Amino acid sequence: MISKFSYDQEYNRNNIMATEREQVGDCPDDLEYVEEEETLQDIAEKLLQKSDVLEQLQNERNVEILTVLPHSIKRRIKALKKIQLEVTNIEAQFFKDVHALECTYHKLYEPLFEKRSIIVNGSYEPIEEECQWPSDEEDLPEALKEKMKIVDYPENETEDQKGIPEFWLTIFKNVSLLSEMVKPHDVPILTHLTDIRVVCKEDPMGFLLEFHFSPNQFFTNSILIKEYEMKCSPDYEDPFGFEGPEIYKCSGCEINWNKGKNVTLKTVKKKQKHKSTGVVRTVTKTVQNDSFFNFFNPPNIPEETKDEDVDEDLRCLLVSDFEIGHYIRERVIPRAVLYFTGEAIEDEEDSEEEEEDDDDDQEDSDEKETTPKNIEDCDCEKQ
Repeated sequence: MISKFSYDQEYNRNNIMATEREQVGDCPDDLEYVEEEETLQDIAEKLLQKSDVLEQLQNERNVEILTVLPHSIKRRIKALKKIQLEVTNIEAQFFKDVHALECTYHKLYEPLFEKRSIIVNGSYEPIEEECQWPSDEEDLPEALKEKMKIVDYPENETEDQKGIPEFWLTIFKNVSLLSEMVKPHDVPILTHLTDIRVVCKEDPMGFLLEFHFSPNQFFTNSILIKEYEMKCSPDYEDPFGFEGPEIYKCSGCEINWNKGKNVTLKTVKKKQKHKSTGVVRTVTKTVQNDSFFNFFNPPNIPEETKDEDVDEDLRCLLVSDFEIGHYIRERVIPRAVLYFTGEAIEDEEDSEEEEEDDDDDQEDSDEKETTPKNIEDCDCEKQ
């Protein structure tokens, strides 16, 4: 880290060299100096782009600041940190209460989701009154009318067609986060997916995802369960790093596959040659196969394992799993029909485009900011 003293020294040295260049005039030596200075600047910028370098520099700077502070101010900072810890604990309790409120309201959603399920699966045919939809003549905002608009295509259905075929499979295909997980051999199984439901857990905090299947030739389970456990308390070693509830653990369930129908495994054959005799033999080996149904067999990390001991690839896999579980719970299940029609996907894409535009505007604004002409214009020196 460059201290204030060394920063001033560096600035004075550059001023002296700049004065010498003005006296001497433009020459090849000047050009060589400029090129060298730019190269060093490029290296510095690359280093500062690394988050760990920035964090280390900031920590060192904080230590230096605290070291030179008077004892009386240090005592007051300790008092402020004690207050901050109380604020963090209250914040944790706030999030726990919010989760409890979510669980309470989820009970109000359940009858509606149950009605959605029986309509999708054809066990209930909505009456005419339930199918009425706002018309173009009603006094509604134009944007809302466009959202509510349903195109009436020519009828092409058979008398025995019920419900909405492949409702959840279509959602899987529409949502890129889920479609990436689905392989061709998963599709015939997912045609039997009849519903996805959430079960809220208050204590301990968490939730379950229930995947309901109709009878099929692939497995005997009627429900496949994925459970997520959450924690909502400040970490003892880093209490000020608390940012709210987080998923920290998940578990799946055993799938009772029928013989020869397990799509999560595949058989590979390899030829092996004996070193001394030269005899070639074929070895059959069973290995894991890419499949959506691996979702129900997540990796397990022992509770006593320290965070720094977790393999990076495993960490990324778990983070991705947590993201998928949270997305299904918070987005897909509550707004299933909008993901089926694709409207929710369009809304998300529009939102992402707006965020990108805002980032571009911010970058343009940053580029327009001028560099201080002298050291007196720099805020860090004013301090």
